[in-house]
Amino acid sequence: MAHRGFSLAGLENSLAAFRAAVELGYSHLETDVHTTSDGQLLLFHDRTLDRVTDGHGNIHELTADEVRRARIGGREPVPTFDELVAAFPDARLNLDVKDWHSVPSVVAAIERHQVHDRVLIASFSDRRRRAVLKQLSRRTASSAGTRANALFLMLGPLLSIGALAPPVRAVLRRALRDVDALQVPVRYRAVPVITPGYVRRAHELGLYVHAWTINDPAEMHRLLDLGVDGIVSDRADLLKEVLQARGQWR
Repeated sequence: MAHRGFSLAGLENSLAAFRAAVELGYSHLETDVHTTSDGQLLLFHDRTLDRVTDGHGNIHELTADEVRRARIGGREPVPTFDELVAAFPDARLNLDVKDWHSVPSVVAAIERHQVHDRVLIASFSDRRRRAVLKQLSRRTASSAGTRANALFLMLGPLLSIGALAPPVRAVLRRALRDVDALQVPVRYRAVPVITPGYVRRAHELGLYVHAWTINDPAEMHRLLDLGVDGIVSDRADLLKEVLQARGQWR
């Protein structure tokens, strides 16, 4: 997955960055969503405009017109979800729902464009992620939030203990009942996350493992050798080269 599109110039989450990823051949785009004070769903990672644009202020306190005056890297406007769907009608979209204000606007946008089969809903908050899923008219793919991921990481090793395996499996299946993928870092602080056992246990439960955010080719090779199902990367160009070298680029 192309993380916030692909731009070596730092134009993250711009239509230019998503276009660059698509032109490389990517069909899966990762992005983040925030919502303006008047309900416009935007593709943007931060709560404020300050880090990556020449504008200032909290997005949820600004109108869409006010946000549109800002330029990412001083060059590109902040795009809307509607613009992304229209520009790349075949792309698969990994949407990280960043705040509660965006729950109704994400639901409305998915329903408006009927892109249920092209979207994966992600959020660090399992409650927020499930709030989106609950309001949709059809099921979309979804990845676990922080609590569900932590539960799998802690309880997963117990699946190899015979007497404990059945109740632990039941607990995990319930906790991950609406989850399709575990999108996780290779490690969290000093704790290893993606290990051979972790990948094996996820697959046994029918879950995909997506590693983020991986920009080193050697690490990409190592993770693919472990059997991860997806890699989220800022360096879509390097990831493509790795997949081509392995005969896995489609």
